[in-house]
Amino acid sequence: MMSYPLLDVRVSTPTLELHGATDELLDRLADVVRAGKTHADPAPYDDPMSFYETDPDLRVTKWLRAIWRRRGSVEPDAWRLYFVVVVDGAPVGEQSLTGVNFSTLGTVTTFSWLSSDLRGRGLGREMREAVLHLAFDGLGTKEASSDAFVDNVGSNAISRRLGYEPNGSDWATRRGEPAQLNRWRLSRGDWEARRRDDIQLHNVEACHALLPLS
Repeated sequence: MMSYPLLDVRVSTPTLELHGATDELLDRLADVVRAGKTHADPAPYDDPMSFYETDPDLRVTKWLRAIWRRRGSVEPDAWRLYFVVVVDGAPVGEQSLTGVNFSTLGTVTTFSWLSSDLRGRGLGREMREAVLHLAFDGLGTKEASSDAFVDNVGSNAISRRLGYEPNGSDWATRRGEPAQLNRWRLSRGDWEARRRDDIQLHNVEACHALLPLS
């Protein structure tokens, strides 16, 4: 058992696992970040984003610093769980779940990326379904949101297929240039209508003990 039990939280599906982002797993995943396999065209990330750093070692350093800083910040209006995506024993991506005023509103948002050499195999959808299962079944979430640039075909398609409803649009910058975002929302009822019975949660009691859930 970890000295910090939130790092013991795990979600398993038939094809992948989400593991609490321990330093050991992040160190292994750093090879993917260093190799530039976080990139996509068109760029999916808003500013500021460490993945836009051109120097590989500095890119890893900035990415790790951001995770360490946010991982230790647990407040009633914002907390964030980081997971490393593991497929066949290998770390291949990152999935996070952020509580947004969760103790009063019960709302979360998600973020993820997957190694470029594994995209197009349905793993992005599987990652999202896994973390949504944790959110709704494990934590009692009332509503989940997501956003993606309008030209991020993959992320928008996942939201649509998982039952999210359009929730307006917004603007952000990427690499200093303005770009429009699609916003999506998924209610508990819409999630329940599609919930799966083959996703397992492990050590979720740590969330109830250490996060401001209610």
